[in-house]
Amino acid sequence: MATPSDAHLMHTYARAAVSFVRGRGARLWDTNGIEYLDAIAGVAVTNLGHAHPAVTAAIHEQAGQLLHTSNLFGIPWQERLGGQLCRLAGMERAFFCNSGAEANEAALKLARLHARRLGVAHPQVLVMENSFHGRSLATLAATGNPAAQQGFEPLMPGFARAPYDDIDALRMLAAGTPGIVAVLVEPVQGEGGVRIAAPDYLRALRALCSERGWLFMVDEVQTGMGRTGAWFGFQHAGVAPDVITLAKGLGNGFPIGACLARGEAAGLFSPGHHGSTFGGNPLACRVGCSVVEAMEHERIPQRAAELGARLLHGLRQSLGGLPGVREIRGHGLMAGIEMAFPCAWLVPLALERERLLITVTRGNTIRLLPPLICSEGEIDDIVARLRRLVADAAARAGSPGTAV
Repeated sequence: MATPSDAHLMHTYARAAVSFVRGRGARLWDTNGIEYLDAIAGVAVTNLGHAHPAVTAAIHEQAGQLLHTSNLFGIPWQERLGGQLCRLAGMERAFFCNSGAEANEAALKLARLHARRLGVAHPQVLVMENSFHGRSLATLAATGNPAAQQGFEPLMPGFARAPYDDIDALRMLAAGTPGIVAVLVEPVQGEGGVRIAAPDYLRALRALCSERGWLFMVDEVQTGMGRTGAWFGFQHAGVAPDVITLAKGLGNGFPIGACLARGEAAGLFSPGHHGSTFGGNPLACRVGCSVVEAMEHERIPQRAAELGARLLHGLRQSLGGLPGVREIRGHGLMAGIEMAFPCAWLVPLALERERLLITVTRGNTIRLLPPLICSEGEIDDIVARLRRLVADAAARAGSPGTAV
């Protein structure tokens, strides 16, 4: 039943009974002044933490100069950000939008244009089981989560699905599926339970795409902008995608997404093929520039690698022997603790008992996505709070007749 405060909002979210009004770094304060430790960063968004001074200054100054003109005119901040991202990612051209789903939509439209150039009448994009690419109708069809798709059938056609991180299965599917023109893959499946692709798998995918003339498209919406300990997740494998998609950490909380491309893919769009009213406006792109520049100045990707190693070691040392803990996985400052039982109920318990923000994905995997600017002490604090929480959860799960 709706409360007076949310009575006029559509029921699209199961919200916690906490509202935050202030943040600083990796800390948040609610309406009662209670302090919390943020281990999810707005779901991999506030990589530079809350109220980062460079981002705050960029928003303040640009808001007093120019917010929006439309893409009918040149936008210097957009050109600057496009150059910065292409330099960091080894790409050639950028398209700016407002979200990760929109960035993936742009990538899927590039795949369709690629198919048209090849003369493929009924193109297929090869996607992976347990993937997540967005909630628009096209990206939902690409997503490998039947629960997210339920109620929105019939799904958009044009997708073939393969097991994740299994190149042999991929080759078999490729041999028996006509019309494949592109592959869309996440270097780490965040929503899929923090499943990490082996570098050899990504290298084999690159080789397969080159061999067959497919576009190799990498979804970096959650993994990009330093999250894995490199600027982009694909860089750990030393591969060069044709298309990559970004959002989340690019604006540190301000809505912005990007689709980057190189080679043939960079020249597929022409005027009229695609667009966005708000995408790439002066304010969004100036914020994006401030994020990139702060990350370079503060060596954030390297810091994420160092802190990620500390987090994963701490989790394995503190939680690895606890009953009910199946596996602990991590890549940079992305970590997943897979439990032997459903544990979504731990999210509100973590808020109430430990003043800690976590998420649970796939029903039984605790996912951690701390801000990349955390101190070593804050990383250790996350581990300590989580150990108390998981130890209690394991005890409750192991008690006969105890509901969890």
